[in-house]
Amino acid sequence: MEILGTTLRICVDDLEAAVAFYEGLTGTPALRFERGGVSVAAIGCFLLMSGPAAEIDVLRKVAATIAVKDVDEAHAALTRVGAKVIAGPVPTPAGRNLIALHPDGSVFEYVDRNVPA
Repeated sequence: MEILGTTLRICVDDLEAAVAFYEGLTGTPALRFERGGVSVAAIGCFLLMSGPAAEIDVLRKVAATIAVKDVDEAHAALTRVGAKVIAGPVPTPAGRNLIALHPDGSVFEYVDRNVPA
């Protein structure tokens, strides 16, 4: 499995204040979208998320987002080495993702840019 990069996931109460800070820090504008009632802003390697407590509590359990070339390949590699895929693969606005529980208890999101046709 080829890992292309990582994104740091940050759950925030005040998305607008966080966006201003991270835009200033990185010098890049936020790419914004909503998913499942959660407002999201992607800024450089940071993924800011804000929304209802029930949704955010679940999102806080995912340590980071890992970009991969192909989610299906990641699924096979993760399963082969003993990880448990607990959600997905599913389509997202930017491609596909899955959530995996590693044998050490860590939870990671794996995403690709293979946008469904």
